[in-house]
Amino acid sequence: MEQQSGPTHGLPENAYKELPPGEDYRPILDPSSSPPEVTWWSVMWGLFMAVLFSAAAAYSGLKIGQVFEAAIPIAILAVGLSTAAKTRKALGQNVIIQSIGASSGVIVAGAIFTIPALYILDLPASFFQVFFASAFGGFLGILFLIPFRKYFVKDMHGKLPFPEATATTEILVAGEKGGKQAAVLVVAGLIGGLFDFAFSLFGTWSEVITSRMSDMGASVAEKVKLVFRLNVSAMVFGLGYIVGLKYSAIIAAGSFLSWFVLVPLFAEIGHSLTAPLGASATKLIAAMSAEEIFRNYVRQIGIGGIAMAGLIGIIRSSRVIGGAFSLAYREIAHKKTAGSSADVRTQTDIPMLFNILLILLTALLVFVFFYAGVVFNLVHALAGLLIVVIISFLFTTVAANATAIVGTNPVSGMTLMTLILSSIVLSQVGLTGPGGIVSALIIGGVVCTALSVAGGFITDLKIGYWIGTTPKKQETWKFLGVLVSAATVGGVILILNQTYGFKGEHAMVAPQANAMAAVIQPLMSNTPAPWILYMVGAIIALLLTMVNIPPLAFALGMYIPQELNTPLLFGGLVAWWVTSRSKNEKLNNARFSRGTLIASGFIAGGALFGVLVAFLKFLDPILHLGVNEWFMTSWEATHGEVAGLVMFLLLAAYMVWDTMRAKEE
Repeated sequence: MEQQSGPTHGLPENAYKELPPGEDYRPILDPSSSPPEVTWWSVMWGLFMAVLFSAAAAYSGLKIGQVFEAAIPIAILAVGLSTAAKTRKALGQNVIIQSIGASSGVIVAGAIFTIPALYILDLPASFFQVFFASAFGGFLGILFLIPFRKYFVKDMHGKLPFPEATATTEILVAGEKGGKQAAVLVVAGLIGGLFDFAFSLFGTWSEVITSRMSDMGASVAEKVKLVFRLNVSAMVFGLGYIVGLKYSAIIAAGSFLSWFVLVPLFAEIGHSLTAPLGASATKLIAAMSAEEIFRNYVRQIGIGGIAMAGLIGIIRSSRVIGGAFSLAYREIAHKKTAGSSADVRTQTDIPMLFNILLILLTALLVFVFFYAGVVFNLVHALAGLLIVVIISFLFTTVAANATAIVGTNPVSGMTLMTLILSSIVLSQVGLTGPGGIVSALIIGGVVCTALSVAGGFITDLKIGYWIGTTPKKQETWKFLGVLVSAATVGGVILILNQTYGFKGEHAMVAPQANAMAAVIQPLMSNTPAPWILYMVGAIIALLLTMVNIPPLAFALGMYIPQELNTPLLFGGLVAWWVTSRSKNEKLNNARFSRGTLIASGFIAGGALFGVLVAFLKFLDPILHLGVNEWFMTSWEATHGEVAGLVMFLLLAAYMVWDTMRAKEE
């Protein structure tokens, strides 16, 4: 991200820029003061948000495959509640509400990607399996991230964009400051929310527009499988502005390689094939659409790229990892609290010795859980424990880094790799068949939750760093949020399975869990995985590293569907354009700051109205609202894409216009 300097809506002027040597960032809340943070108000509302958004996110994720990020809508509600109650000094308390409540989305993502696969494969699953897998995975995610908090949050200040943390912080600060900043945020939030609400609930225009909207584009898509796809969501567009042009261009480049090079290449090869390509394929490539080729082949290359980028990141972070071990040793040996900044409230973590003891205790509980509740075999339980601990620890930095770059955690790709590795290891120790599938999926659920929580929690900690709350308090109370969210998700999954089921007509879609089930079943039946495709992705990541292009951002672009990458590029282009029109640096900074607030409003509005849509669809069978009848299917099918393109251009034009209205501060 191309960082900007200048005033930032209540945040210090160096909040988003890289600090020169010797300069420190001083947050809004004075590090030498003791502002109210953990109170009955913040804990009560944080737990309420955790329950509410866990249920909503679980339903949304299993119904449509999208787990909305809860941090932003929770921040909005926290600001609204504190304003309505006229709570004094609410900023620190609102951060705690957001941090506890945001456990919901990350726990949901960890659970629904794997656990429903058990029901899909007609295998047993209990509430306690879901609860313990989610809770223990969440604990490991918190505990493994704590040693790296200082590196990602403080040492990398200004070097990573942290898009979701930026948007959430702007909301919290604007709510505290009030005035014009809050007004800009509210207006942008309403525009972004109503924009996304219009297509998601009413089908006023298509959410995704493609080059097939023209006859020529449809012909090219049919003949050479070349398709351009764009999601018109205000939320994703706003995310692109905050990510910035540099990273959005790298992400888009990865996506374009997948869709404009590799998909047509597979299609060309497939023309001459008379049998399906790959052990698990049941359809000829020639009969596949571009989207099917991407899902079945090209996306696997992206997974390989993410895995190799993760390994490269681990190697590059070896000094950081070594520093964490060194810090732990120093504390154990000298009984000091973590770091040289221990006396500064805003840099205090859970003591490293206590953190290590908690990791060992959690590992013991995971072992007992595997032995007594999953595999019932000492060797198998030990193998499962080693898989969970090693992969969770190594890929914690990958999850945190990905979230800090694009606001998206590639947890499904890393979980898929975990399932593959788990299947290989468990097969080698003699655990195959249905028992092996159950074990691998539970192991995958623990790892998936750990990585999901690590990625989400780095956002919470960055918010706290910008505002000036106490990391130790965020870390301590995050455990309670994880427990409550895990219990809620476990109950919701069981209820949805009994109500709708996860397979058959009218069942919950659960696309990620279906994908995991499709992968794990042949693996445990000795069907080979697409190793060649993984290897190609790994080589691409290595080549990118050689030319100094961030491989993780590029691989994320290869893996994430094109329609979610292209709006990032448009948002990044707007950010570059509005901040380069003037030779007056202060004016450019003012425009960037206003644009950041508008983009944050788009993200917040889209997320909040997304929750509303999920609730309406959830309540529809109970209250008979007739939600499905509101969707204008015939209009959306015939005119939706044209209308979507026009509306997206109008949205972009509005953002440019409103951003350029900024005055020099």
